[in-house]
Amino acid sequence: MRARAPGKLVVSGAYAVLHGAPAIVTAVTRYAIADTARPAERVTPEVRAALGTAAAPWFDASELRGPKGKLGLGSSAAILVASLAALALDAGAAGDDASLAGAVLERALDAHRVAQGGGSGVDVLCSALGGSLVARRSAGGLVSDRIALPGSLSWEVWAGGAPASTAHFVAKVEELAAREPSRFETHMASLCTAAAEAAAAASAGRAGDLLTHLDAQRRGLGALGQAAGVEIVTADVAELGAIAAREGAVVLPSGAGGGDVALFVGRGPPSAELCARRSALGHAVLELSLGARGVHAW
Repeated sequence: MRARAPGKLVVSGAYAVLHGAPAIVTAVTRYAIADTARPAERVTPEVRAALGTAAAPWFDASELRGPKGKLGLGSSAAILVASLAALALDAGAAGDDASLAGAVLERALDAHRVAQGGGSGVDVLCSALGGSLVARRSAGGLVSDRIALPGSLSWEVWAGGAPASTAHFVAKVEELAAREPSRFETHMASLCTAAAEAAAAASAGRAGDLLTHLDAQRRGLGALGQAAGVEIVTADVAELGAIAAREGAVVLPSGAGGGDVALFVGRGPPSAELCARRSALGHAVLELSLGARGVHAW
């Protein structure tokens, strides 16, 4: 049996979601495919954590990778969700999307957490459920609500071509929290406030307010990175973000940052000046759409 699961894009709430704030996450039309009819050529740590010594299916996640490696679209989560879904279908699970997502979600969340030593789990959640979600951690696990991202806004995803380690970046931020707790709390409080306001604006369809609160996170993530000694907002993204801000638009890192993918959000497409500078810096527009279908039989 074959199953397909989408990658994801973190629109809002990076780092803050680990501290109780809501994140906006959306599935993208780039997928991992798993096939139980073919033997695995490689088994990821996440799939191994889920299956133990049991045989894993073959997978293809080339749509979620670029010439230099991962794109930052949640490939590890998509591979895990697709693999578990293919095995569930093989075992006779119902093939409709909701049933399939329900059959694999908790197991995928547990395995991803074990393999990565923590994390928010929003990438796994989004890969399973699809669409666009506001998600937050709670005592009972992850909770989420479906939303529609404001259609009046223009969205683009830009690949920076410099794959970054999410675990390394999160560890550096945690070191800041241990070393200078007061300084860390100041930065995190600002990010959590902006993330909560962004989630509320997106849920209510307030496009202008969403732009405002995404821009606050752009600045907040830059400040957090400087304090932690890690380039969450790279020099390239900072430059592109400054140009976008003059146009009333936002360019900010998606997820942990560090050169993977950046998100452009504006009331219209990026200007000729911004496009020219983006190209000069070697950032490529990724062909994809947001709000993609979740895990499904393929």
